[in-house]
Amino acid sequence: MNQPQSWEARAEEYSLYGFTDMPSVHQRGTVVLTHGEGPYVVDVHGRRYLDANSGLWNMVAGFDHKGLIEAAQAQYARFPGYHSFFGRMSDQTVMLSEKLVEVSPFSTGKVFYTNSGSEANDTMVKILWFLHAQEGKPQKRKILTRWNAYHGVTAVSASMTGKPYNSVFGLPLDGFLHLTCPHYWRFGAAGETEEQFVQRLARELEDTITREGADTIAGFFAEPVMGAGGVIPPAKGYFQAILPILRKHDIPMISDEVICGFGRTGQTWGCQTYDYMPDAIISSKNLTAGFFPMGAVILGGDLAHRVEAAVEAIEEFPHGFTASGHPVGCAIALKAIDVVMNEGLADNVNRLAPRFEDGLKRLAEKENIGEYRGVGFMWALEAVRDKATKTPFEGNLSVSERIANTCTDLGLICRPLGQSVVLCPPFILTEGQMDEMFEKLEQALDKVFAEVA
Repeated sequence: MNQPQSWEARAEEYSLYGFTDMPSVHQRGTVVLTHGEGPYVVDVHGRRYLDANSGLWNMVAGFDHKGLIEAAQAQYARFPGYHSFFGRMSDQTVMLSEKLVEVSPFSTGKVFYTNSGSEANDTMVKILWFLHAQEGKPQKRKILTRWNAYHGVTAVSASMTGKPYNSVFGLPLDGFLHLTCPHYWRFGAAGETEEQFVQRLARELEDTITREGADTIAGFFAEPVMGAGGVIPPAKGYFQAILPILRKHDIPMISDEVICGFGRTGQTWGCQTYDYMPDAIISSKNLTAGFFPMGAVILGGDLAHRVEAAVEAIEEFPHGFTASGHPVGCAIALKAIDVVMNEGLADNVNRLAPRFEDGLKRLAEKENIGEYRGVGFMWALEAVRDKATKTPFEGNLSVSERIANTCTDLGLICRPLGQSVVLCPPFILTEGQMDEMFEKLEQALDKVFAEVA
């Protein structure tokens, strides 16, 4: 049998791709990478790409941060692996739990570790189901999220994800309810003000709770900014409108900060950026700056106290993962939190965010850009066939995929999401690198719009 020879052919022969446009792979081949240099990645042919997607939102300190590498090496040499079962855990795990509660918006709390954001959301649902059952409300199981939300890919977290592609798996599971996406530009009705739009979404939430029964709803999950939905900040006043409704009906509010947490929105947590207090926070990605697969469920004090009482009643919480609270991951996370908060990365996000917005605002003047949106270091441009009517391009044109592919040809990695192009670069980006990002993106936009207009 003849074996494929090139890196690209070997990748396609033996790899099953996730979330990948297969026509692009068949036509262009896989980009096979060997290493990274700051915010750049380098492929097997020596080509460098400015990665304006931070890997997958998470490589916020770049791809070769010396301190993070040294923290990993030191912990591997000291204690390379353990679990958090049976009343045993590493000292690094203890220290990270203390640190996460300290930097959270909660005065007290507890932390449970997973290997990903998907598993953390899945775990949070199980915690809610467990808690309500132990409190004598076993029927309190339904989960509320929003259309276009992304909460993960496990069967439960994918059921929370409001994306039509999950139908190929026969999802969502029963009991997962999706409310209107809080994207005023796209879903606001004709003549409806932003305030009226928010009021409509609040009424929808109240009506849903009334219809389903508050005693059947386990929790409400929301990203501060919808990430994989195309970087969608909430309509103004959205969280302030819905939180009192959830509180009135005793429905826990969980802030999914897998993308937003640790500085992406300009503050430590997205819930701080949008001024609301959740009952629990889901963290991953930036938690380890992408240097280790880890997720965390951070329970606020009240919820933590209730869960602790429920656990005491049956003497254990029967859930966990082999690598929960992995000592190397925890050591890296402790260093990553220090790097983001104390080495100037968070400051750099806030310093360059206005420059970021100005660059997008200029590109949004183009005839085929309908909207620019975002906050901090997460932004998107939405392509349209007609700006006045917000009419999207025909799906078969794959406009955002073509823009992203053209950017790749120019040495820039960005992400196509629906009709949008998303930019979420590492926090170490310089002004010059930001200018490079916009220069290459504009070249790609002009080329593709000339082809499809």
